[in-house]
Amino acid sequence: MTSAQVDTDKAPKESEEGYERGLGSRQVQMIAIGGAIGVGLFLGAGANIAKAGPSLIFMYALAGVIIFFVMRALGELLLYRPVSGSFAEYSREFLGPFFGYFTGWTYWLMWVVTGMAELTAAAIYVNYWFPSIPRWVTALVFLVILFGVNLISVKLFGELEFWFSMVKVTALIGMIVIGLGVLTFGFSAAGDTAAVSNLWAFDGFFPKGVGSSLMTLQGVMFAYLAVELVGVTAGESEDPEKTLPKAINTLPWRIALFYVGALTVILCVVKWTDFAPGVSPFVEAFAKIGIPAGAGIVNFVVLTAALSSCNSGMYSTGRMLRNLAESGEAPAVFRKLSASRAPAFGITVSVLFMGIGVVLNYIVPEKAFGYVTSVATAAGIWTWLMILISHVLYRRAVDAGRLPASSFPAPGGSKCSYLAIAFLLFVTGLIAYDADARVCLYVMAGWAAALGIGWAILKSRNPQIGVRGGDKEFEKIVG
Repeated sequence: MTSAQVDTDKAPKESEEGYERGLGSRQVQMIAIGGAIGVGLFLGAGANIAKAGPSLIFMYALAGVIIFFVMRALGELLLYRPVSGSFAEYSREFLGPFFGYFTGWTYWLMWVVTGMAELTAAAIYVNYWFPSIPRWVTALVFLVILFGVNLISVKLFGELEFWFSMVKVTALIGMIVIGLGVLTFGFSAAGDTAAVSNLWAFDGFFPKGVGSSLMTLQGVMFAYLAVELVGVTAGESEDPEKTLPKAINTLPWRIALFYVGALTVILCVVKWTDFAPGVSPFVEAFAKIGIPAGAGIVNFVVLTAALSSCNSGMYSTGRMLRNLAESGEAPAVFRKLSASRAPAFGITVSVLFMGIGVVLNYIVPEKAFGYVTSVATAAGIWTWLMILISHVLYRRAVDAGRLPASSFPAPGGSKCSYLAIAFLLFVTGLIAYDADARVCLYVMAGWAAALGIGWAILKSRNPQIGVRGGDKEFEKIVG
């Protein structure tokens, strides 16, 4: 064992994988809440309102139900076996080594490209106040700061994420309360026109048709990326049996309040025809209400959301690379933990890739920024599908008596997982139908081909690659 590695015999509060169990209930809860509030809501909702009008509220609610099914499926798996890098581990266990390999690398890709986008977005937000500072300078400063936070300790990561999420949550609750005040008491410049009837008074609840509303689902799903991050924290939670179910069970009210509730209030205060793509509906609403410095406040909140997402990306990519290395699917050097029990080398490599993205996003046209987020969405849908399929196979194994039952069973068993699988495949079809969005499917096809070649090379060198308990155990589980 090198000096950079951890003495696992002496380390307190350590998980089976050697990580420090440094995330308390307060931090896990806020990470879960923060994962449901991102730039997809603060910025992406503007373009989607222009496409779907008030019906976007229904799209967020519908997608929210599906995400809850995904998270309850994940919760059942997590309480069966709480491990860091859970998505890849469950794919490996229930679908086979190749799927664990593919899921791990694809989730890593999702967070790397998300980090690229979020750092560039953060630099743009800072330009709102300081237009003379070059964007690449701001992006580089944020990259270095968050990199340092993730290297120091998981406790510091959790604490920073706690406060990032606290800012987002407080701001959204404040926006909802102010909006309700405008609707109830009629104060502010928007008081005369604010009314619940704004939800249907301008060409109805589906002003551009059901088809146009359905096409917003791809953007809506991007807004929900990162809710599954709770699964990555499993190996570093102080008490996963208590904190994880609580975090997952609070998801419905988080979605109802922060997505459905916030958008409903905003669209009652300001009619949907006043919103346009590229403008945050929250900034626009505050401008209509006439609150001093409202736009600046929302800009700060959106900046916080971007940094929070990038912070989470660095955290999860390092853990996923270590999980892959443990199975021989990534270089062995990724297995090493630093003295603070963080996968430092994996985080460093991921940050280097995010840094390349900062440069690329600075020099390419603005449309490329959208391409990056669409690739993240496609990678996220794959991750959710693997969670759901793994859950279905796990329930089969439990019913057959081959595996112990989880202490946190999903309601409806595997039926809800089947429904969620069908929904995600439907959204994938919508992405394929959209000429701009389908670019991400071409990227994912190239990514799949590259991973397939990599797997063939690994398999030729080691036929048992990715198998921890042996092929016999895998065959015994899935039948």
